[in-house]
Order: sequence, then C-alpha cells, then structure tokens
Amino acid sequence: MVFNSYTFIIFFALVASIYNLPIPWVWKKRHLLLASYLFYAAWNPPFVLLLWLSTVVDWYVAKWMAASEEERRRRLLLILSLVINLGLLAFFKYAGFLIDTVNFVLGLWSLRLPVAAPSIILPAGISFYTFMTLSYSLDVFYRRTPPCKSFLDYALFLTFFPHLVSGPIVRAAEFTPQLEAPKQATAGQFALGLCLITYGLFEKTVLADYFLASPAEQLFKGEAVPDLLSAWCGILAFAGQIFYDFSGYTTCAIGVAMCFGFTFPENFRFPYAAAGFSDFWQRWHMSLSRWLRDYLYIPLGGNRHGTARLYRNLMLTMLLGGLWHGASWTFVIWGAMHGLFLIAERIVTGHGTRKLPGGGPGRALITVATFVCICFTWVFFRAHSLPQAFAICQGLLGVRPSQADRLLAMPDILRVVLVTTALLATHWVLRDTTWIQVFQRLRSTERTLLLALLLAMIVMAPGIDRAFVYFQF
Repeated sequence: MVFNSYTFIIFFALVASIYNLPIPWVWKKRHLLLASYLFYAAWNPPFVLLLWLSTVVDWYVAKWMAASEEERRRRLLLILSLVINLGLLAFFKYAGFLIDTVNFVLGLWSLRLPVAAPSIILPAGISFYTFMTLSYSLDVFYRRTPPCKSFLDYALFLTFFPHLVSGPIVRAAEFTPQLEAPKQATAGQFALGLCLITYGLFEKTVLADYFLASPAEQLFKGEAVPDLLSAWCGILAFAGQIFYDFSGYTTCAIGVAMCFGFTFPENFRFPYAAAGFSDFWQRWHMSLSRWLRDYLYIPLGGNRHGTARLYRNLMLTMLLGGLWHGASWTFVIWGAMHGLFLIAERIVTGHGTRKLPGGGPGRALITVATFVCICFTWVFFRAHSLPQAFAICQGLLGVRPSQADRLLAMPDILRVVLVTTALLATHWVLRDTTWIQVFQRLRSTERTLLLALLLAMIVMAPGIDRAFVYFQF
C-alpha cells in the first residue's frame, strides 16, 4: 500500500474515522497498531513476523537492561539485540552482496564458494525500523532514556504506519511520550496535515514521476556514454526525482501523523540550497544524519582524538551510510565520495577556524559548487553497475564526445531545465524556513486555492505508477 494510491486514501479515511470516535485512549492505540500491521501486511504478510520478532526481543531486552545493575549482563543483553536485529538486516539485505564479493576475490585465484548468492525478497522498510529499534536499545543501555512503560506503546512506536516503510527515522524519546495522554488533532492540525499530504503527493506524482522520472530512466537504462547535454540533463532529472520522491513520502508521513495529533521530526530542509557538504547533511534525510552522528560518528570518537581519527571517523560513517542504502559497490563509492567531500571541506575551513560565506555571491557560488558535486555522487547512487556509472561520468565531463550518444530528446531536456530551475530557486528562497511554516503563514483562502491547484495537477498529470524510491532500502 502506497500513499499515492486510492487504496491508501480509503484506508486513511477509515482509520482516521474510527480513531476520532469517542472510545478510550488505549483502544485508539490498539486500533492504530492493528491498522499499522494491516498497512505493512499489504506488502508481504509473512514479513509481519519479522516486525513482531524485533518488537518482542527489544521490548524485553530494554526492560531487562534497565532493571539490571550488573554491567556484564547489560552488555550481553545489548549484544543479543544487536545480533538479532543486525543479523536479520544482514541476511535479507547483504547476504547476496557478501557472497558475490567473496567469490570475486576468490576468483582472482580461480576459486569459488560452493554456494550461490541467494534470491531473497527484501522486507519493505527493514533498514528504517532496524535503525529505530537499535536506537531504542542503545538509548536504554546508555540510560539516555527510560524503557517504555507499555508494550503497546513500544509496538506502536516501532510500527506506526506513516513512518514504517520509508521514515523519517523516529526515536522512542521523540514519539513514546506522545502516547502517554490522549491525542487528537485540532481542526488546525488536521487542515495543516491535509496540506502536507497534498503537497507530498504533488511532489511524488507530478514533479518526481511525471516530469523527471522518464529523463532519469533514459540516462540509466544502458551503459552507453551519453553526450554532454544528455548526461547533465539526465543527472539533474535524477537529482530532482530523488528529492521530490523521498521528500514527498516523508512530507506525506508527517502530514498523516499530524492528522492523528502526532508530531514527527523534520526530514528535509531544502537541501539543494546547502553551502557545503556539512550543511547538506544537516538538510538532507536529517533523521538518518542524526542517527549516524549519534550512534556511529560520536561513538567512534567524533572529532575528539586528532585529525587522523577525525578523517577516519568521517569516512567510516559515510561508508556505512552508503552501505545502509544498498548492498552494492556503487553505494559504497557514493558514501566514500561524501566522506571525501566532508574531509576536503574540513581541510578548506581549517577544521572550523574559517567559516564558509554566510550569504551573498560567495554563498551562492559555494551552493552551486556543492550541488554540482552532489550530482556527481548521484551517478553512483542510481547506477546499476560501476561500468554504467563510469560511462555517465565520462559524459558529464565531456570525455570521448565522438563516441557519445544523444539519449534525451529536446522536449525532455527543456522539461528538465524548467523543473530544475524551479527546484533550485525554491530551495534558495526558502532555505531558512520549512513548508509547515509556509503553509501556516497562508490565509485560509490562499491555502484553499493552493490545495485546489495542487489536487488538479495531481489528477491531470498522474504519470506512471511508480513505487517510492526509498522503498528499496
């Protein structure tokens, strides 16, 4: 079940209608939990068992860790949680990648493992809910947060359907306190939530799918070297597509949660207005950035143990961030490129002793340079293979123009230029605000007219029925 479907509209209307009936709070939470399991089961019912396993294991592990004063016992319990959750993630997501990599290395000596890479269906959202349950176990272990008082509250935190499949990555300390007292959206919250849902669907169905998906797919459908214009328009199309697609999902998720009276953390803040890569990761997939910072970068030592350790920690964090996105060497290279750019930025700024320009032409120039570098990294994020990625990079750099192929027609090129220009202009103008603040500043008549326009465009330009990009993670 996806947000951009009539099935979800009916599902959401029924769940919200029952939720707003005058029934006890505990039954409302049970209703949301059951609805969340039904939402997830619509993908593949047997995988609900994995959710139950993670839920039960980490509920009891956290409860026993909090009650114990024996450090050795608490560490063993934490290891149990890590082994089960990371073991499931490794099996379903990385088993094939690991076997293929080992076979490649062994092949250098004409050897091979006696097993083939398994054909395993990846459970939807396993990377997201694994990170959520890991953060809960780690926070309880380090006594940053107390364990949930109610098993129902913990189960609902982990499986609440708006964020279950593609985030944002919500932490227990951000969500479970909201479950302690009855929640119901005010008329203003419900209206604002509907605004966010509508805008998120507009981002996904109109901007990502209708305008940008096709040119991006044309670039990445083969391993030919594209001509300079096709390469740049194709990668600009993907840069816009992945932003509008993922931002569209999380905007819908935040809006749906708001319609029930809940608050989710912000996940995007106009990232293509970033001046530098540190700024980019404070604006792009912010819930993942905070997770990697708090549970990987800082425990590795952060910037506290000298320059060499700092560079190592940055690189390891981004390499693992790349692997989190996918079991492929293209994702590893994508993460490594971000790690190198972050290290280079530290060198240029003297490790914070010199600041990047805060405004004016200087900031604009750095923003453009940052965006261009990000576009190069997107090549490896989207490419099906390393040869394809290298071929597209040759096109972006104008290498071997006599052998390059024209992959995009002029109407596609004009469409990409128009939408990308609007995207970058919007990010630049709104870089210091949020869409929630924008909608809140509008008068009711202005908001109504805007929503009517967005809905009309959604209906008239549905595009092709495509799943959200981040469902594969």
